[in-house]
Amino acid sequence: MTTSLTLRPASECRYDAVSLGEVMLRLDPGEGRIRTARAFRAWEGGGEYNVVRGLRKVFGLRTAVVTALVDNEVGRLLEDFILAGGVDASLIRWVPSDGVGRDVRNGLNFTERGFGVRGAVGVSDRGLTAASQLGPDDVDWDHLFGELGVRWLHTGGIYAALSERSADTALAACRAAKKHGTVVSYDLNYRPSLWKSIGGPERAQQVNRELARFVDVMIGNEEDFTAALGFEVPGVDDNLTDLAVDSFAAMIDEVAQAYPNFGVIATTMRGVKTATVNDWGAIAWSRDAGLVQAVQRDGLEILDRVGGGDSFASGLIYGLLAEESLDTAVNLGAAHGALAMTTPGDTSMASKAEVLKLASGGSARVDR
Repeated sequence: MTTSLTLRPASECRYDAVSLGEVMLRLDPGEGRIRTARAFRAWEGGGEYNVVRGLRKVFGLRTAVVTALVDNEVGRLLEDFILAGGVDASLIRWVPSDGVGRDVRNGLNFTERGFGVRGAVGVSDRGLTAASQLGPDDVDWDHLFGELGVRWLHTGGIYAALSERSADTALAACRAAKKHGTVVSYDLNYRPSLWKSIGGPERAQQVNRELARFVDVMIGNEEDFTAALGFEVPGVDDNLTDLAVDSFAAMIDEVAQAYPNFGVIATTMRGVKTATVNDWGAIAWSRDAGLVQAVQRDGLEILDRVGGGDSFASGLIYGLLAEESLDTAVNLGAAHGALAMTTPGDTSMASKAEVLKLASGGSARVDR
């Protein structure tokens, strides 16, 4: 293995990976627009949850989600989706309903995919959600990481931005994970809409820099590292059309010096040509392997881009948990992200065999 990560033995742990984050009900108008829809398809989704769902459904690992839901019909629908994805739902904290959602609610996320010159649109309705009110003392972290055992914890900047309380909860989880030898990964996932009313980039940097001290594997794109941690990527325009690997390499060197606890740093590289055609690639760095680059896929055709970064993270994490080389892990991540964006919904519909085939250079020829 060409990373400095120390993994707990699988035999000592109930879970290979656990996520901390909100799971929302995604309402999808299909090929239409939110503003003119008369019907929606329902899915589940959430930046942190999508990763462990992929690790379970695609790669066959033992996973669970730490979150909170209101105990009503919408909450139970979300539970049904989670169970269908094979993710252990026993760590969910169930909160009594107040009847109308005045004090606590389940999150909704209206998402349209976009097409051509019309970009994807996401409209979330997640104020006062149960997950945002989950407190650091609402979970027995020592029981989870110590007695049950977890090899890998994944959380990120979306969950940390939900409320002051969620930031504290993320910090408590990361501290406990490190105490018990669990590897921590974190996806910066900067969302301006989440930070807009609570301090913007300045507050995002304050929260994420504190959490970063407990992270082993840091994931993000160029906007994430700039807005959430304050690192600039030189020579990159807003659309990544002038993106060069050496520009990211310079930033990664700076990040690695600032955070010596990072064993792996990984980033996706997306050049947006249209909503349905993107250039897609990824790079990763570790102290042992240095910088490695995944196969670049220019002109990648996309059906639904939402969740592509989460599927990249789950493929990367699978490779690292399997103690593959960093080069193999980043290619598994890039291949999984590419496949996930060919199907609708936040979560991946790919199979492990498809990911392995694409990561090793396979084509889209018909399988008969």
